[in-house]
Formats: sequence, C-alpha cells, structure tokens
Amino acid sequence: MKQKIYILGLLTTMMIFTGTLFKLNHWPVAGILITIGILMLVFVFLPLALRNHYKAEGNSQNLILYIVTWLTCFVVFIGMLFKIMHWPGVRYALTIALPFPYVVFLPVFLVVTSKNKNFNIYNTVCVLFLLAIISALTALLALNVSKERIDDSLNISRDYNRMENALNGLPSGNQQSPVNQKIDKALKIVDDYQNLILRNEDITEGQWEENPGNLQRPESANIAPSALVNSGESTPGARLEKALNELVALIGQKDGSEATAKALPVLLGLGKENEMDPDWTYRYIQGINLSWVLIYLDGLETNLKLIKSTF
Repeated sequence: MKQKIYILGLLTTMMIFTGTLFKLNHWPVAGILITIGILMLVFVFLPLALRNHYKAEGNSQNLILYIVTWLTCFVVFIGMLFKIMHWPGVRYALTIALPFPYVVFLPVFLVVTSKNKNFNIYNTVCVLFLLAIISALTALLALNVSKERIDDSLNISRDYNRMENALNGLPSGNQQSPVNQKIDKALKIVDDYQNLILRNEDITEGQWEENPGNLQRPESANIAPSALVNSGESTPGARLEKALNELVALIGQKDGSEATAKALPVLLGLGKENEMDPDWTYRYIQGINLSWVLIYLDGLETNLKLIKSTF
C-alpha cells in the first residue's frame, strides 16, 4: 500500500510541476495540468496517505487531528488554485486560506499533541516552520497589482487613441510616396490585427476606444491564442513584423533619412538592447495577454501616423 501511495505522490508532484512549467512558459493546457494535479493532491493522495498513516500509528484520540490536517490542506491548496487560475471568488478563497492554518489547525494540533507525553517537540517545530512556509507562499500568490493601477495602465491606450484622432486632422503629405504607401500597408495590418483580437474577445472597436476596461482585465485575460500569434507567414503578427522591417529598410534608402531610419526600430518596438532580449514576436505578441497586445498596436498606429506626417 505504501509503495502505491509513493507512486501516486510522485505522479501528483510531476503533474503539478509540469503544469507550473507550462504556466511559466504560457504553453497550452497549463491550467488543466495544474488543476488536475492539485485536485489529485487534495482529494486522492492526501486522504490515502493520512488514512494509511492513521491506521499504522494513529488512535481514536487524534483522529480529529488527521481530519483537520486534510481540511487545512484542502483550504490552502484550493485557495492557491483559485489564485493561479484567476477564478472568481479568489479574494474570498485567500482570505480564508491565509489564517486557516493558524486559527484552526494549530490549536487542534497543540491540544491533541499535548495529551501525548511521547510526542516529540521537534515535530511541533517542523509543523510551525511548515505553516510559516505555507503562509509565505500564499501571501506571495495574494500579491497583485491593484485594480486602480491596472485601470491607469489601460488609460495609456485611451491617450494613444486621442493622439491618433488629432493626427487624423493634420494635412497629409504625398500619399503616392513609397514610404507613405508602405505605412498605409502597415496601418491596414494593424487594423486587421486589432479587429481580429476584438472579435476574439467579443467587443467592438468603439467599446475598446471608449473604455479599454471593457476588455477582460489583464491579470485574467487570455494569452494570445495560436490563431493570433506569429506561428506562420500568413498570421497578422508575421505580416506586421515584415511590413515594419520593410518600412525601416525603405526609409534607410532615402537620402538624408539615415538618422530617422536608425531611430525607427526603437520607435516601432523592433529594436533590442542586447542579444539576450526576447524577439519582437514574444515581446509584443506571443508572450503577453491580449490587453497589452492591443495597447501596443494602438501605440504603434499612433507612431506610424506620426512618421507619415513627416514624409
């Protein structure tokens, strides 16, 4: 029986570890792996392990301790799961999970073990350390950017839209110039990309421009799905990156525009400070959620129209 429990514990640990690895890298099915792993831990492995230990060493006097131990693990790990998955009610789950080990488990543990004269004091110290570690991990999970700060960051997009509207009122230059035609091509791709994301999130462009908060909140929004990322030459991300690079190359060929061409990669987000920086796709498209992709596209649209006004 013990061997089966050890194998089950190993499988559960591997499931949670793999899910965590997938989550850190924004790979598919990460949430499913973590959810299954934690549910296996709480509802399968821990009950079997505690039951086996109780049968081997427990007695009727400390049965309540085994029950409270499982209940504490249930509250703490489910609270962590709610936080990791950004499920509704996460605040309530963590509000219960943080004090639960101290308010419920610790008193029961001290009362039960105080009646056992043969109980080793070092076990009590280990339990206290374990509680401290659990509390620290839960508190770290509870740390989050406040709603007001996130809303303020979304206002960046509103500012970009205001600048864009102001630029639309400026007299345009030579529409037939190769540079302006290339900019128009990039702007068309940006519009297509934005519309694709907004359709994916089931909101209109007007709703986004009026209030960026209409989109799912950044801390709970989806990472850009595979249909939106640069996974092939026909995707908007790939076409946009190609159009931006072509624009930089074209301006670089114009006499007297060398300084502008040198600054463009930074202005358009194509530049990298060093070789260790992630590439354009991961920085602005694949590695972030859709809220930030839209904000980047709004800023890119504004910058492209600024460049267009100079040619």
